[in-house]
Amino acid sequence: MVQIPTELQVRPGVEGDLEALTDIYNHYVHETALTFDTVTFTPQERMSWLRSHPEDGPHRLLVALDPGTRDDAPHVLGYATSSPYRPKAAYSTSVEVSVYCAPGTTGRGVGTLLYKALFETLADEDVHRAYAAIALPNEPSVRLHEAFGFRLVGTYEEVGRKFGRYWDVSWYERPLLSRTAPSASPDPSRSRR
Repeated sequence: MVQIPTELQVRPGVEGDLEALTDIYNHYVHETALTFDTVTFTPQERMSWLRSHPEDGPHRLLVALDPGTRDDAPHVLGYATSSPYRPKAAYSTSVEVSVYCAPGTTGRGVGTLLYKALFETLADEDVHRAYAAIALPNEPSVRLHEAFGFRLVGTYEEVGRKFGRYWDVSWYERPLLSRTAPSASPDPSRSRR
């Protein structure tokens, strides 16, 4: 088991992290039903994913680094992302978030640290809601999301098939308090009852 240092660095993900990020994700593809991808990726295949998360804007990629070194490079312990919720323009103020920790680092505070940093950066963006999809069972992820104020909004039953069985996915929602977003004007037609 990897010992989590008390001081971790969180910063935007860069191309130099791509191999480590791909290795972390491939662990979940190959070993778990927590992602519904069924075929592992090469770092080159993940390049467009990395580039879709710039250092500014609502779609971020943050990595947690062990301040110690391994092969003269910081060791990536996990990452968190905010990605488009849906491609249509009216969804632009909503994001889908996720966090992945390197094998051996789960349950040690890395995901909490990453989400704390991610939600802090999103407070400076025009983002109104965050959504998270959790393949079940996954009690640690449910606890993490609930600790950050997510609430269950619904469950798709047997929505994905992996490893020869069907899996349920629960969707969680969290309001985001943007420091920069304009307030939404109330729709007068919605107040008529």
